[in-house]
Amino acid sequence: MSLLLVLFGFQNGTFAQRIMEKLDRGAIAVKSADSVFLSWRLLGNDSKNTAFNIYRNNQKITQKPVANRTCFTDPEGKENDSYTVIPVLNEKENTGQAVKINVHPNPFFDVLLKTPEGYRPNDASVGDLDGNGDYEIVLHQTGRSHDNSHNGPTSEPILQAYKMDGIFLWEINLGKNIREGAHYTQFVVYDLDCDGKAEIVCKTADGTKDGVGKIIGDPSKNYVNENGKILDGPEFLTVFEGEKGKALATVDYMPNRYSLDGWGGIGGNGGNDSNGNRVDRFLACVAYLDGIHPSVIMCRGYYGRSVLAAWDWKNGELKQKWVFDSAKPGLEKFSGMGNHNLTVTDIDNDGKDEIIYGAMTVDDDGTGLYTTGLRHGDALHVSDFIPSRPGLEVWGIHENEVPVKGYENGFGAALFDAETGEILWGKLPGLDVGRGVAADINSTSPGAEMWCSGSGGLWNNKGEIIGESPSSANFLIWWDDDLLRELLDRNKISKYKGGVLLDAKGFRSNNGTKATPTLSADLFGDWREELILAAEDGQSLRIFTSTIPTNYRFTTLMHDPQYRLSIAWQNVAYNQPPHTGFYLGTGMKYPQESVNNIQFKEKLEPNK
Repeated sequence: MSLLLVLFGFQNGTFAQRIMEKLDRGAIAVKSADSVFLSWRLLGNDSKNTAFNIYRNNQKITQKPVANRTCFTDPEGKENDSYTVIPVLNEKENTGQAVKINVHPNPFFDVLLKTPEGYRPNDASVGDLDGNGDYEIVLHQTGRSHDNSHNGPTSEPILQAYKMDGIFLWEINLGKNIREGAHYTQFVVYDLDCDGKAEIVCKTADGTKDGVGKIIGDPSKNYVNENGKILDGPEFLTVFEGEKGKALATVDYMPNRYSLDGWGGIGGNGGNDSNGNRVDRFLACVAYLDGIHPSVIMCRGYYGRSVLAAWDWKNGELKQKWVFDSAKPGLEKFSGMGNHNLTVTDIDNDGKDEIIYGAMTVDDDGTGLYTTGLRHGDALHVSDFIPSRPGLEVWGIHENEVPVKGYENGFGAALFDAETGEILWGKLPGLDVGRGVAADINSTSPGAEMWCSGSGGLWNNKGEIIGESPSSANFLIWWDDDLLRELLDRNKISKYKGGVLLDAKGFRSNNGTKATPTLSADLFGDWREELILAAEDGQSLRIFTSTIPTNYRFTTLMHDPQYRLSIAWQNVAYNQPPHTGFYLGTGMKYPQESVNNIQFKEKLEPNK
């Protein structure tokens, strides 16, 4: 399968070349009330002048090519009809890229699962595992789990892969020496060697069984102690093949856990322990550190010592690129500044990605870039929230659990500059704020709005109260016909100060009171996002897609670099919604200008 080379132009005139997935058109046709709704992707290598002809049963039904949107409603469509979507450029159809689709009877797609007894579907990620241009699902199945602060044995974490039509591909059992819980089992799904097929990377141990039945390490070893925790034994990092789940390479996990009491600090309640609470806090992500190829970053610790280890997967080998360790002399100010989540994006327009780790940021070369001093937090949002201001902004939610000397009045919620860490404004000093969100949900206010638990109202991006707080401070989704983002909470999508747009009865969210989806992402169809939820009985997933016509047209969000990397880390710890690397909201520059700065070259060699 050929790959794509994306050239992103920036204001400073430099270019970064990053290899991204080659996706297919992602076209769907679904029955909706008394019509058929069609939707398809605009790809990153499509000309801005590309339009589309629509055929029903081999008869053209568009009087002229559809040019201002990537959806179409056929009021005469029937459930047994078939459709063809053909791109048109310069009045000429490209029949070689014609896509034929049959009508699906519902505005959702069900994926039947092989859920093990005693398990429930949890978080998921997606990647093109077989190189055919569409996504497969990698699902984390969870049994009994525990928070790091709790004692007790857990079930063995399980990863399963499915095609979108429900075909089961493989199962990886991480084994008894990997503890189950939101902070332990971070997995990355991404095409790391740029061969057109995604890999899976995660922490493994003695007894992990891959998708073809091969055991990693010594299966006879059991390091679970009397408290149900795993504080001894080897720790590994493994790359698995996407198609079959086969273990391709295993190395020692970096860093190791020792010493157990070396991970406390000023984050959270400012304490320390040696019982496996702070040491076993993990995060993971993908970043284009050289601007061209993706690297995987595996992370450990954030209440105190914080370590990020970058790895490249090349020629069948995991090679360490760099390690950032806040315990090294001169880096102490970075300790205790990590979050339960992270974000990856290019904050300085050099084409290379940085890792925003909460109240601190690590540069593409593994050096500490800055810290805001606002300490550990629970929620994190990054995008161009103030489009009138250059660069990106970070909305950080911070956990001032107890007063810590020198940090007594740190903001519980703050907006800061993504490149420099300059705090633009902050609220709720000294308070422990658990949740917060930033998005454009109010068309009367320029740019994005912010809110959090205890905010007492909705702030504009200047920190001024402009209305009531939304009913939730959780996830977000682009769902209806406008540019505002909708609120996603538990199994419902709703409009700020409006009604419920989707009530997914019989389907549930994950992670207890966090109430996060299995996944939300632009999986197929036009630029709006799909929602994956698990059935209450745990035997299936349902992928919901919008059938509301929209006249806005964007390149698939999966070809926006920041958004795509957001999907790779969405399953990590305290899940957060994805954001684009540009302002997508009311009052934006439309059409989106960055599309003009993207070029694609075909048939690249794999990353060697």
